Amino acid sequence: MSSLYDDALAAWRTGQPAVAEQHCRALLAQSPGHAQALHLRTLIAHQQGRAAEAEALLREALAQHQDAQRLVDLANALRSQGRVDDTRAALRRALALDPTLAAAHFYLANTFGPDDAAQADAHLRAAICLDPALAEAHNNLGNLLRTTQPEQARAAFEQAIALRPDFMHAHFNLGTLLASMQPDDAAAAEAALRRALELDPDFAPAWNRLGQLLSAPHPDEAEATLRRAIELNPELAAAHFNLGNLLCDHRPDEAAQALRRAVAIRPDFAVAWVSLSHLLAKTEPGQAEAAARTAIALDPSLADAHYNLGTLIGVTHPDEAADALRRAVALQPDHRLAWHHLGLVLKDERLGEAEAALHRAIELDPVDPAGHAALGNVLLEMGRLDESAASYRRAVALSATQDPAGNGDSNRDPVVAHGDLIFALAFQTDDPQVLLDECRRFAARYESPLLEAAHAQPPHANDRAPARRLRIGYVSPDFRSHCQALFTTPLLSHHDRAAFEIVCYASVPKPDALTQHLKSLVDVWRDVHALDDAALARRIREDRIDILVDLTMHMAGGRRLLFARRPAPVQVAWLAYPGTTGSAAMDYRLTDPWLDPIGEPGRDALYSERSLRLPDAFWCYDAQIAGLEVNALPAAGGAPFSFGCLNNPAKISDHALRLWSRVLAAVPHSRLLLLAPPGAPRERLKARAQALGIDAERVAFVGHQTRRQYLETYHRIDMALDSFPYNGHTTSLDASWMGVPVVTRTGRSAASRGGLSIAANLGTPELVAHTDEDFVRIAVELAHDLPRLAALRAGLRARMEASPLMDAPRFAESIEGAYRQMWQAWCDDQKAKRAACVSSPE
Repeated sequence: MSSLYDDALAAWRTGQPAVAEQHCRALLAQSPGHAQALHLRTLIAHQQGRAAEAEALLREALAQHQDAQRLVDLANALRSQGRVDDTRAALRRALALDPTLAAAHFYLANTFGPDDAAQADAHLRAAICLDPALAEAHNNLGNLLRTTQPEQARAAFEQAIALRPDFMHAHFNLGTLLASMQPDDAAAAEAALRRALELDPDFAPAWNRLGQLLSAPHPDEAEATLRRAIELNPELAAAHFNLGNLLCDHRPDEAAQALRRAVAIRPDFAVAWVSLSHLLAKTEPGQAEAAARTAIALDPSLADAHYNLGTLIGVTHPDEAADALRRAVALQPDHRLAWHHLGLVLKDERLGEAEAALHRAIELDPVDPAGHAALGNVLLEMGRLDESAASYRRAVALSATQDPAGNGDSNRDPVVAHGDLIFALAFQTDDPQVLLDECRRFAARYESPLLEAAHAQPPHANDRAPARRLRIGYVSPDFRSHCQALFTTPLLSHHDRAAFEIVCYASVPKPDALTQHLKSLVDVWRDVHALDDAALARRIREDRIDILVDLTMHMAGGRRLLFARRPAPVQVAWLAYPGTTGSAAMDYRLTDPWLDPIGEPGRDALYSERSLRLPDAFWCYDAQIAGLEVNALPAAGGAPFSFGCLNNPAKISDHALRLWSRVLAAVPHSRLLLLAPPGAPRERLKARAQALGIDAERVAFVGHQTRRQYLETYHRIDMALDSFPYNGHTTSLDASWMGVPVVTRTGRSAASRGGLSIAANLGTPELVAHTDEDFVRIAVELAHDLPRLAALRAGLRARMEASPLMDAPRFAESIEGAYRQMWQAWCDDQKAKRAACVSSPE
């Protein structure tokens, strides 16, 4: 019998398990309780994956004799069947028989998951204490400690390698650990991973981890390495994920394919869903949102998943977006981009919280121009003009440091910030020279390189016939429910379509019903919100536009760098605000005789463009509300006299508040109604008013409202007090249409003369003040003459409807006359240039 067992053992050791098992069976037939033969059969069955048979044999052997090592073997058979509780029970029985059995501690440690890390740790340390040369125990201890005690984990992996230099998994684990630690460990991490691959060149996880490590310093080698991992194991989701991340900036289509493959292999791969949502944000926002929501459902603790969702739905669902971004910063308090976007989402409704969020973003990255620019926008909405301008200037200065070449075309953040600064300055000063100087600084920094490139292009090939049908292009992001539509609708409705072909270039990400109405008024409508400036310029050239009109200038969403490319022969600024672009690319600006008096010395030199005055007014207005009548004067019914200003709080300067304070002081018991969002903006405006002499108890507020509700607010106001130095424009027209006269203070800049232009066209010059004293006198005298004020209120709408301010056919004819004048000048100029070339041969 001893000979049979020796033969069986020899066959097993020489790789002949079938022969070994045959000898064991023969021996057991002769001696059914032969423990060693039962044990060898167990090992063979276990080796060949016959776990149930191995378990039965071990139980038979154990029935003959309780042996600690056989219990360990039984535990391994049970573990291979997934029977964790039974495995653990067998190992505990083994340790009861032999507490010094290191293997039992080692295998018992492996039965505990992350929730029982303390027990796993204790048993691994016991195994190492009993058998310090057990390399596998050191390796597993390193895996256990890698997230909580990385330095101890490193020591454990290094000890495993010292004990077994060919221990491939220990090299791999060490490399993986070092790659996640300090950048200084990158070289050691790479060396460990490369050693693992020397030991096993077909180990796909090591190729994957090495590719991830090489992504930043050696992207080409990283790609080859990751593709090798995928070749070895096409189902390795992590390799597809890392490949997608590597390619996302330069080859987004391939990146999307890789990331989609990662989540197809592992639908629960939450971080891959995060990467996919980020990648698809610009091209497939609906799919990107779905991916972000999937990531959150899989792992609500991923800050980037909440961040991606917040940025994707910020426009459509701002409240949900704010909640998502708040969750992101709660999970990761140093997530600068989440703080930044939280500030952007909140800036329309919760300005105080928006300011705090942006301050936090700036604290995390003080040299990011976008953070200072966004803060400037919030401060402007709160009426904190000096602080707002300072933030914009900081953004511009930082961008100049980071982009000294002024390559704003590749990074729009500084361009937008500088444009915001220009627009905000008009709220601070009525000095047109200050405004022109800042506009010229903008043009010199961002437009000059584009203008030089435009001059090198072939000349415009437009038909030079002066009287032909002209193609007029209007460029705007505001062809939607926006105050600009109050002026574009009447013009577009009354263009002479036989003489002018009208093309609109709409940068509108979210069209609405008004967008569709405007679309019906023109010949050609182009949705260009997804085109960059270069692509849009090519489109306009291909469309052979004769006269291109900028309706936005330096306001939000403007495309100043589009016009710097000179896509049309004639380029004009109109509507956004009466002022200048400072750009050599703009040929004309439309204005009127009141904004820019004819013959005033030096007036036209305050603008970079040639000023072309419409005969009556800069605006033509359509209230776009039906069934809303003018009510009787509230004060005539015994209510306290109510002054009001429903302009954006950004326009309410200290100068204006001082004027209003003097008016209120001279009209006892009067009230002042202002528009400001609730919370910090309202409280700050109230405090500013009180500091300048206005009793806070006499000030009331309304918040942002629907257009009808906003217009109905004028039913509560007896007289409107205009802002200064930036007059109300749309709001003054709204007030007049609702029968509320606007007392205005005129200044030097075109924006500070908007009230004058409106009053002149209404035939109410008595409402215009040219000094502070006149402003106070006019407002006080009118407030004390209720019969006169009531009569003015009763007739103001009819007066407005009969004025050029609402005569759309007349306005359209005036605009078209201006276009003809511009086109004739361009044709004459081209003719003169050709004649000069003929008379000056080479």
